[in-house]
Amino acid sequence: MTMIKPKVLFLCTANSCRSQMAEGFLRHHAGDRFEVYSAGAKPGKLNPSAVEVMKELGIDISGHRSKDVAEFLGQSFHYVVRVCDKVRDLCPVLPGSAVVLGLESGGPGGSGRPASSADERLSPRPGQN
Repeated sequence: MTMIKPKVLFLCTANSCRSQMAEGFLRHHAGDRFEVYSAGAKPGKLNPSAVEVMKELGIDISGHRSKDVAEFLGQSFHYVVRVCDKVRDLCPVLPGSAVVLGLESGGPGGSGRPASSADERLSPRPGQN
């Protein structure tokens, strides 16, 4: 019997950092049990710091690209996980999705100084997702 793997879509504004990391993490640890995707409402470029941090964990996301959520319209997902606040307003509904989960976090605000660590570089700033 062929088991259907649940489809998971991680969704954020730019699909450049948090959603990419979540996609890579779930695919690495449970890709045999889930079909994993990520997308953004306003896709940007893959964040090099996200690639660096994931590499430190032994997970290679360097081949990922930022994808527009429009690429997934018409597809059904068992789970859609929003990983930023702004995307709730930009993309409130994804037709055909069974469960929409919100892991939104405003995160710490910017300090006005350059980030000195990967943790700081990956922390969202006000108005940036």
